[in-house]
Amino acid sequence: MSTATRTRPSRTAWLREPGMGATILVGAISTAFGVVLLSVTEYLAALIRAQPGLQGVDAARAALTIVTAVLVGLSIYVGAIVTANTFATVVAGRTRRIALLRLLGSSARRERMALARQGLVLGTLGATTGLIAGLGASVVGLRLASDAWGIRVDWAILRPDLAAPSIAVILVTWAAAWIGSRRVGVVTPLQALSNAAEAPRERVVARRGRHLTAAVLVVLGVALLGVGIVTGGVSSSGILFAFAGGALSFSGIALGATFFIPPALRAVGGLFGRSVVARMAAANALRHSERSSRMAIGVVMGVTLVTMFAVASATSTRFFHVVLGEEIPAELSLSVDIFTGVMTGLVGVSAVIAAVGVVNLLILGILQRQRELGLLRALGLSVRQVRTMVVWEAAHVVVTSVAIGLLGGTAYGWAAAQSLFGWMPHAAGLAEGPVFVAPAIPVSIVLTVVAATAALTVTASVVPARLATRLSPVRSLAAQA
Repeated sequence: MSTATRTRPSRTAWLREPGMGATILVGAISTAFGVVLLSVTEYLAALIRAQPGLQGVDAARAALTIVTAVLVGLSIYVGAIVTANTFATVVAGRTRRIALLRLLGSSARRERMALARQGLVLGTLGATTGLIAGLGASVVGLRLASDAWGIRVDWAILRPDLAAPSIAVILVTWAAAWIGSRRVGVVTPLQALSNAAEAPRERVVARRGRHLTAAVLVVLGVALLGVGIVTGGVSSSGILFAFAGGALSFSGIALGATFFIPPALRAVGGLFGRSVVARMAAANALRHSERSSRMAIGVVMGVTLVTMFAVASATSTRFFHVVLGEEIPAELSLSVDIFTGVMTGLVGVSAVIAAVGVVNLLILGILQRQRELGLLRALGLSVRQVRTMVVWEAAHVVVTSVAIGLLGGTAYGWAAAQSLFGWMPHAAGLAEGPVFVAPAIPVSIVLTVVAATAALTVTASVVPARLATRLSPVRSLAAQA
C-alpha cells in the first residue's frame, strides 16, 4: 500500500508536463506587458497635467485617454493570441492520451472540463506573477526615468484598472483551454494507437469554414481601419475604429494562418539551398503546417507590435512637424520621446514573448516526433544533420514571420497615427480636410527587430536541437511505440 501511495501521481503532477511552465511564463509576460503599458500612460497623463500652460492640453489629455483604452485592449489581445496558441499546441500533444482515455470510457465533456480547469490554474499563476512583476518594473523604471530626465510628477501607482490585464489573461487562458479542447470530441480510436498529434495537411486545407471566417474578419477589419483613418481627419476618436479594425483583421490573419503561411514557408524554403537537410527542414515545416502556423503567428504578432509602435511614433512626429513646424515645444517633444523610448524598450518584452512561444512549440514538436527523429538517425543522418534540420525548421518560420510582421506593423502603425492625429492640420487651420502623411519607418528599429529575430532563431533552436539528439536512435524509436 505504501508503494502504491509513493508511485501514485499527485494532483499537480500535470504542472510538470512539457508546455505547462511555458504557458505560465507567457501569461506572466502578457500580464506584466499590460501593467507596464497602463502605468506608462498614467505617467504621461500626469506629466501633461503638470503643464497647464501647454497649448492643446485638453486635446492631448483626450487623446491620451483614448490611447490608454487602446493599450488596455491591446494587452488583452496580446495575451489572447499568445496563450491560445500555446495551449492549443499543448492540447494537440495530448491527443493520443485523450484518445486512450476515451477508449477506456471517459467522456469528452469530462476531459474538456479537466483541460479547462488546468487552463484556469495556469492563467491564475501566470497573471498573479505578471501583476507583481509588472508593478515592480513600472515603479522602478519610471522612477529611474524621472531621475534621469529631472522630472517630478505625482502619479498613482496602485489603481483598479491595473487588474484588467490579470483578469483578461486568466479568462483568456481558461477560454483557450476550453476552445482548444474542442478536438477532444472528434478524436478517433485510431489516434490512440498512433503517434499523430497534429492534423494532417490535407485536413487543415479542407477547413473551408474556418478560412471563410478568416476572410470575413480581414475584410471587416480593413473596412474599419478605413473608417478610422477617415474619422481621424476630424477627431482623435478615429483610433477606436482603427483599433477595432486592427484587432479584427489580425484575428482573421491568425485564424487563416494555416491557409497562407504554408505557401509563404514554401517560398522561403528556396533560400536555404537544395541540400538533403534543407529540403527535409522545408518539408517538415509544411507537413506540420498547423504547428508551424501557430509558431509563426506568435512571432508575427511580436514583430508587428514592435514595428507598429515604432512607425506610429515616427509618423505622429511628422504630424507635429506639419502643425508646429520644425520646432516642437519642449514639453510635447519630451512626452513623445518618453513614449517612444518606452515602446522601444518593449522590443525586448515582445521578443521574449515570441521566444517563449517558439521554444515551447519547438520542444513540444520534438517530443512528439521522437520516433521520426530516431528513424532518421537509424537511416544514417548524423547528430549534426539532425540539429541543423531542427534549426533550419525554426529559421524557415522566423524569416517568414519577420517579413509578414514588418509589412503588417508598418500598415497598422501608419493607420494608428493617421487615425489619432489626422485632425491636427485641419484644427490648426492649415487644411480644409484631412491631411495624409507618408508612413515614417525608423530604420534603426527595423534593424533591431531583424537582429533580435536572428538571435531568437539561434537561441530558440538550441534547446530543441540538443533534445532532438539526446536519445539514441533505438530509444527514440521505442519512446512512443
